[in-house]
Amino acid sequence: MAKVLGFGGVFLKVDDPAKYCQWYKDALGVDITDWGTMMWESDGHGHTMLSPFTRDTSYLNPSKRGFMINMRVDDVATLIASARSAGADIIGDTENNEYGIFGWFIDPEGIKIELWQEPSSTESAET
Repeated sequence: MAKVLGFGGVFLKVDDPAKYCQWYKDALGVDITDWGTMMWESDGHGHTMLSPFTRDTSYLNPSKRGFMINMRVDDVATLIASARSAGADIIGDTENNEYGIFGWFIDPEGIKIELWQEPSSTESAET
């Protein structure tokens, strides 16, 4: 059965993403990736990140919320179908790229959820 494997990250709107990341670097010693994300390695099965975007980003659309939750999963296609069956508003088509397979939906509270299947596990769940 397809399942959520963990928390992948939170994507949020801020006034100045570079300044926001720099504050965390200065205050808490957080490393910043080349693409401007704070990321923490875990037990070898994925990672967790906090990723700021400018307030005018469209990446979190169509949600009206100022954040999006990313969940690491083992089968995006099955879980998107399950979310659809449960009444979720599915956002676009799933995408398969060098970073893995991605799918999106709006949950019952209007929060955009991004499902992410790591590249190493994409062979069994091509969409």
